[in-house]
Amino acid sequence: MLACAGLLALAGCGGNTSSAGVRVVRISERDFHITAPRHLAPGRVKLVVANDGPDLHELIVVRDPAGTLPLRTDGLTVNEEALAPVELGALETGAPGSVRALTVTLHPGRYEIFCNMAGHYMGGMHAVLVVG
Repeated sequence: MLACAGLLALAGCGGNTSSAGVRVVRISERDFHITAPRHLAPGRVKLVVANDGPDLHELIVVRDPAGTLPLRTDGLTVNEEALAPVELGALETGAPGSVRALTVTLHPGRYEIFCNMAGHYMGGMHAVLVVG
């Protein structure tokens, strides 16, 4: 469950390419920050996620029309079980310097990507994607 995604608008994080109708979007994770484009067009997208930080990170993609994610009782992590019906996919923990990929189909709406390692979401390691 883990995330340098960028479209042409995201400078410094690479461009987008296309392969068989799948757009490549680069996402960068580093401690307590995810760099990703804010707006995306609907369709198949390959999220290419680089861990640019010194710690392990994961990336989870959920459709989130409400704008708030439920927390577990620990108050440090998102309740993934409650989000199972709206989860599009996840990348397991990636080591520093690793690059991982996840292909998802995005329909118009609001999505959130986040790292759910203890304290990372609460520390600001999440980003909103608006698809439309």
